[in-house]
Amino acid sequence: NFFYALRQWAIRETEARKKAYLDSSKSIFVDPERFIENPYLMAITESETLREAWKKYKINHWYLNEKYVVKVYKEYVSSASFKTYMELDKPTLKEHQSQLLTLFHDFIAPNDDLYSFIEDGVLSWVDDFPVVNTFILKQLSMLDIKKNNAFDGWSSLVNEEDRKFATALLSKISLNFDSYAKEIEGKTPNWDQDRITDVDRILLIMGIGELLDFESIPPRVTLNEYLEIAKEYSTPKSSMFINGILDQLSKEFTAEKRMKKAGRGLL
Repeated sequence: NFFYALRQWAIRETEARKKAYLDSSKSIFVDPERFIENPYLMAITESETLREAWKKYKINHWYLNEKYVVKVYKEYVSSASFKTYMELDKPTLKEHQSQLLTLFHDFIAPNDDLYSFIEDGVLSWVDDFPVVNTFILKQLSMLDIKKNNAFDGWSSLVNEEDRKFATALLSKISLNFDSYAKEIEGKTPNWDQDRITDVDRILLIMGIGELLDFESIPPRVTLNEYLEIAKEYSTPKSSMFINGILDQLSKEFTAEKRMKKAGRGLL
């Protein structure tokens, strides 16, 4: 809800200047009401769908950490892009939308202080950061404020199908962890079991679970997925190690008719 906090601060700034009877020409706003009344910004901050999501996930960081909001706000209203926007004669909806994209892309996303603050509270932020930023930019660029359900896809980065899959995989691994782990025995002649890192072991067990118990996932997709995950989260040589073991197991499971695939899983 950073956009909400940003707009609230802008409203307070505008009202304070009005009460102080400041000459509008000296204001940091060329047209004080334009940013506040940006239709896209208003749609986001007044959306009941988003407000429900904020309540559900208890997102209220900025109430006690307003300095981050103020910093971004001051940098933004001092910029050339803001001045250009405020001096437009009659901005179109597209121009209003473009300005909100600029605000996020150029001032919110790259702000180091904001990044550090979120990272301190969310340990996985270093991994989530590019995904979240891409998601927000995509949603802003596709946002149609004329639709009643414009924000239906904003409440989660994960769609329902992905959520069901993740839950099912976790359940399978919890129930079959020991049996999956036994599949690895004897497949690592150059590695003692104790030398396999915890991350590699978990990735192998997850891969085995997908191969054996998810008939709609093609084996090559499983192998490619865990190859990429290992590259990102494990040691330099882990990706090839994991890929080799899963490839060997995939062939064995197929030969023993233990790996049953159907539908998309046959591709």
